[in-house]
Amino acid sequence: MSRKSILKVVHEGAKDLHKVGLMDEVTMREFDAMCLPPVKEYTAVQIKRLRMKHKASQAVFAAYLNTSKSTVQKWEQGQKKPNGPSLKLLNLVEKKGLEALS
Repeated sequence: MSRKSILKVVHEGAKDLHKVGLMDEVTMREFDAMCLPPVKEYTAVQIKRLRMKHKASQAVFAAYLNTSKSTVQKWEQGQKKPNGPSLKLLNLVEKKGLEALS
């Protein structure tokens, strides 16, 4: 059984326990947080490839991510790495496409 399926089974069990009142709200929130998928990190090449896959200029890609064109340039040149919300948005774009940010 993969890690993902084990976490899914445990999370479903926790939801059931919470639903019948055997698990409190705080513990349920801890389970929810623990079961979130990990956020993937991206190399400069991967970021550029992701942008090109969606046929977006650096300016357009930056607008979708609510950042500046110069930030996207620095990511693609390896001078800077995305973190926090930007990294989460890149993960979302990879999984769902730029349309998910519209």
